[in-house]
Amino acid sequence: MKLPIYMDNHATTQVDSRVLETMLPFFTEKFGNASSRNHLFGWESEAAVDTARQQVARLIHAASPHEIIFTSGATESDNFAIKGIVDAYGQNGNHIVTCAIEHKAVLDSCKAMEKKGYQVTYLPVSPNGLVDVERLRQAITNKTILISIMAANNEIGTIEPVREIGRLAKERGILFHTDATQAVGKIPINVEDMGIDLLSLTAHKIYGPKGVGVLYVRSSKPRIKINPLIEGGGQERGIRSGTLNVPGIVGLGKACEIAQQELMSDGERVMGLSERLKTGILSQLDEVSVNGHLSQRLPGNMHLSFAFVEGESLLMGLKEIAVSTGSACTSASLEPSHVLRAIGLEEHLAHSSIRFGLGRFNTEEEVDYTVRRVVEEVCRLRGLSPLYRAKKTKVGRQETSNKLQESVS
Repeated sequence: MKLPIYMDNHATTQVDSRVLETMLPFFTEKFGNASSRNHLFGWESEAAVDTARQQVARLIHAASPHEIIFTSGATESDNFAIKGIVDAYGQNGNHIVTCAIEHKAVLDSCKAMEKKGYQVTYLPVSPNGLVDVERLRQAITNKTILISIMAANNEIGTIEPVREIGRLAKERGILFHTDATQAVGKIPINVEDMGIDLLSLTAHKIYGPKGVGVLYVRSSKPRIKINPLIEGGGQERGIRSGTLNVPGIVGLGKACEIAQQELMSDGERVMGLSERLKTGILSQLDEVSVNGHLSQRLPGNMHLSFAFVEGESLLMGLKEIAVSTGSACTSASLEPSHVLRAIGLEEHLAHSSIRFGLGRFNTEEEVDYTVRRVVEEVCRLRGLSPLYRAKKTKVGRQETSNKLQESVS
C-alpha cells in the first residue's frame, strides 16, 4: 500500500488504464475531426464516435445509439434536459417537479426557470433521503411538463425509486428526466424498463476522462423533442453543436463497456469494502451515525457523522486520505450541505459528516488503514472537546447510579 489513499470516488475517479490505452491513438495518429467526412482521418474518428455511442447505449439499455447525445459532462446534460425541454414543451404547461436533494446543476437550472415564470415543486425527502412516490403523485398538476428526480444521491448514496417514478410519469403523460451521474456504472440502469425519457451521465464518475458526458433523449414512445442551447455546426442531430471531443468520447465509450462487463463483480467487491469500513469504525467509536438509506444505497458510498468532531478538523487530520465533507461542486461553502439539511440532520451533525467514496481501485489494506486513522483522529479530537468529556462523565455517572440501584434491589 502506498500513500496518499484516494477515497473520494463520488467526486471523480481515476481513469482506468484500459480506457487511457483506448484513447491515446486519438490524440496522435487518429486525430481527425469526426465531422470531416471527405477523408480517412475524419472517417476513423466518426467510426470511433459511433462505436462509443453504441457502448453507452448498451450500458443504459437505450433502444438506439442515436438516442445518445454527447456533451461536456453531466452539468451540461442536466441544463439541456431541463431548459431544452421547457423551451420545447412550455406551451403545454409551466410546472416542473424535482426534489430537494438534487445536484446543484438540476436545482439551479430549475431556479433559472422560475425566474422565467415557471413553477417548480421541490419535493422533500425522508430522513434516509428517499422521495415519496405518493407525494410526487399529489404534486403533479395538469400543467406539469417535466419530472426530474436523480437516480442516486451523490452525497448520502441513497438510490431513489426510479422505476416507480417512471411508471407514474408514463401514467400521467409527463416527461421524466433522471440525473444518473452517480448511478450509471454502479447499479443496473435500464431506460426502457424504468420509463426514463432523458438521462444525464458523465465519464469521470465511471473511470473515464473529465470533460465529456451524455444526455440520453428517447426517440420513440414518445419521441422527445428538445430545443438546442448551443447553435453552430449542427452536430449531435442539431441538439448540441460543437466539434466533438473524440478522445474523450472514445474514453467514455470504453468506460461504459468495462462498466457493463464488470458491473456485478465491481459492485459486490466495493460494497464489501464499504461494509468493512463501516463495521471497523462503528465497532471502535461511539456517537457515529450513518446517513442515507442503510440498504438502498450505492455500493461504494459510506456517509458518516462523527458527533463532537468538526468535519473540517477531521479532514485536516487525515491529510494522507482523500475524503470529503460533501459534493465537490459545493466544497468551497462553509454552510452545511443542502442534502444534509433536507434529510433533517441537526446542524452540529451536518458539520461533523464525512463522505467516503470507495471505488474500483481501493483495497482491503487501504480500508483497514483508513479505519485505524479515522479512529485515532476522532479520539484525538474528542479528547479536546469539553462537550464530549461532559457527556462521557454524565453517562458514566448514570451507569454507576443504575448499577447501585440494581444491587440494592
